[in-house]
Amino acid sequence: MIERPVRLVLMLLVTLALAGAGSVATAHDRHRVRLLGEIVLPKGIVIDGAPVGELSAIDHSRGRWVAISDDSDAGPARFYHLQIDLDQAGLHRVTFTGQQEITRADGSPFPPSSTDDPEVADLEGLRFDPRDGGFWWSTEAKRQPGQTEVRAWVRKMTEDGRFVTELRQPASFELSSAGHGPRHNLGFEALALTADARQVVTAMEGALLQDGPVPTVDAGADTRLTWYDKRSDRPVRQLAYPVDPIPADSDPPGGFADNGVTDLVPIDRHRYLVLERSYAEGVGNSIRVHEISTLGATDVLGRDSLADRPYRPVRKRLLVDFATLGLRHVVNVEGMAWGPRLPTGERTLVFVSDDGLNDDQISQVVALAVRC
Repeated sequence: MIERPVRLVLMLLVTLALAGAGSVATAHDRHRVRLLGEIVLPKGIVIDGAPVGELSAIDHSRGRWVAISDDSDAGPARFYHLQIDLDQAGLHRVTFTGQQEITRADGSPFPPSSTDDPEVADLEGLRFDPRDGGFWWSTEAKRQPGQTEVRAWVRKMTEDGRFVTELRQPASFELSSAGHGPRHNLGFEALALTADARQVVTAMEGALLQDGPVPTVDAGADTRLTWYDKRSDRPVRQLAYPVDPIPADSDPPGGFADNGVTDLVPIDRHRYLVLERSYAEGVGNSIRVHEISTLGATDVLGRDSLADRPYRPVRKRLLVDFATLGLRHVVNVEGMAWGPRLPTGERTLVFVSDDGLNDDQISQVVALAVRC
């Protein structure tokens, strides 16, 4: 979840600025992507006593939809069950049908996110595991002065929210010093399974402290994609991903502005779609989806820092910029998932936004049809 002033503003259309090896500056691959529709959820939806909001991830498997909430103050740490009615003619309806609390390894509830506790759950990623029916989920790191540090993690749970296992993390992710590991609020925002569901894949939202600076309007920054073997719970591969420069400066300049990775989904063994979300104070959000290829990229799993010697990041090219879709709103989109395949041969791709449970922001569902 991005930390920024909680007010909804109109987005300013900006000039495309792409970074990284293999980037292609195209505004929209209109032969591959079309908008099916968007729905803004009404405020005040309550499921099993907890509000619906702060949607930071969504997933679909065998006709079932789930979405996770980045909230553990207004309700327990939780994910929702929902129904999404969409077809080749459009996105028609979104209905929330239930919620499930997520619990800690000892079976107890997670403390509220406002608590100074080493195991606060900042819920960001959620994926079905089609091999056994469980779920993988992820959180971000919390590193604020004067408060207890909270490490980022990826865990597996049962359908009823009970702890199963936790993935082991590479040494480069350890919060071992002030200048090492994930930055505050820039941890495991993105989560996926490989196309064969044998491995878990994560993306840090932003660059590790020891890897270099975060993006600016003049330069991008590299973050890390990590693959984990599900049988051993260990990382097995890691590649660098080049995040774009911030598309627009804040208005007036000097205010908050950032860009980072918020989700990813597999296309096949070597290709993924990566969602980048940018926000600039006084300007608004920029949402872009890139297609990447992992072929030829350098494995950096054994490197504590990316700043010490050269490497080759993944290749990327722009698939779609939300500013070109004709949407009524371009907001804080954080989650992305494949939906059912259409009779046309297209795949549906569904997005959700995080409203911060704030009246000035919205929970939005967007559906695209994509040819891959």
